[in-house]
Amino acid sequence: MAELSPETVTELIKEIGKIGSWIQAVGLVIVLWLVFQIIILINNRIKRKQLYIIEERLKNIEKKLDVKLKKR
Repeated sequence: MAELSPETVTELIKEIGKIGSWIQAVGLVIVLWLVFQIIILINNRIKRKQLYIIEERLKNIEKKLDVKLKKR
């Protein structure tokens, strides 16, 4: 079995550290992406809710108009 010199072990540890840094960076990007997706999801839900409220109001207005027009 080959003996590892201290320099080789040091270089190996440095390379593993670099890989760890890349993994952390990718993890940070993924976390930020998830946060933005959650914000977009909440924002879209609020917009949809407002559209449903507007739709219900329009239906009520249409019903009232139909009643008024039938009376004529």
